[in-house]
Amino acid sequence: MNWLSLLGLEGLAARWRANLIEGAIAAEDRMDLARLEWVDLKQRLQQLLVLTILVVGLTVVALIMVSLAVLVHFWDSPQRTLVAWLVAAVWAVGWAAATVSLVSVAQRAGSGFALTRRELAQDWRDIKERL
Repeated sequence: MNWLSLLGLEGLAARWRANLIEGAIAAEDRMDLARLEWVDLKQRLQQLLVLTILVVGLTVVALIMVSLAVLVHFWDSPQRTLVAWLVAAVWAVGWAAATVSLVSVAQRAGSGFALTRRELAQDWRDIKERL
């Protein structure tokens, strides 16, 4: 004997079952999306790290060589002290610019998983509308 059918709850149970299946499929899709975004984000961060190390290393070497060349060029002149301070000031300005750029990039990097967050927000709005 089918009690759900006798009580008229068969349709309700079928809707609940369909909603649960649909929810499971949606959750699986969201997890796949998050996994794909994680792989993409991880790859970009690895490339960013390698290129940053390379650029920083080459930049430091190049700037040290230019600084030494300027100091050697003015070594026997009376402006030697002024040139040394100017080289130091250029290094300080470069450091400040690099720090500002680093902070800017770090703030933009916080927007990972944008697609997943947007999709989950849409799902949440849909759930609230149904209730």
